[in-house]
Amino acid sequence: MDEVNRKIVSQLQLDGRTTFEALGKLIGYTSMGAKKRVKKLIEQDIIKISASVNLKPLNLYAAIILLEMESADAMQKLLGRFKDCPRVVHIFTTLGGYNLIALVVAEDQDTLESISVEKCSLRSSEGIRRSEFYPIGNVYYSPFLLVREYLTHKERTVTPCEVDCRPCQRYQSQECVGCPTTSYYQGSL
Repeated sequence: MDEVNRKIVSQLQLDGRTTFEALGKLIGYTSMGAKKRVKKLIEQDIIKISASVNLKPLNLYAAIILLEMESADAMQKLLGRFKDCPRVVHIFTTLGGYNLIALVVAEDQDTLESISVEKCSLRSSEGIRRSEFYPIGNVYYSPFLLVREYLTHKERTVTPCEVDCRPCQRYQSQECVGCPTTSYYQGSL
């Protein structure tokens, strides 16, 4: 990445709505030249322009989940099961004792607890040797996360992980709002 691309990326990270005219002035190009540079960065899969969400004003809660998988096959099954889960913000593979690290969000503390222990939890998947769950207090430097709001259809009857929330005791006692992909969801995502 050259210096021009660095300036473009830095500015778009500060304000993804920066105009091509303003970008052009910043890098010493015309607005069309800036547009071509941005287009090339997108086409090369170097950047993606999207909206991130600040958890605090939305009263969303986040947690980190550490997972040690028994096998590569078990890891692939877990990744497939939660591919379309709107609560899973990111999953990273690692080379340490834990093979996977996931960042998840929930609408309240009770729902966060549910996605830690219930059937819909990453931790409930087959092939997990051990796991740890860490609720996040504050997010520093950039409170914005790429919450996958586009997955919250609210029209399905079965969740992407194939768990039906309705018979769950925590859902029935209103300690969990259910899955944001379903028609019976009771939360704010």
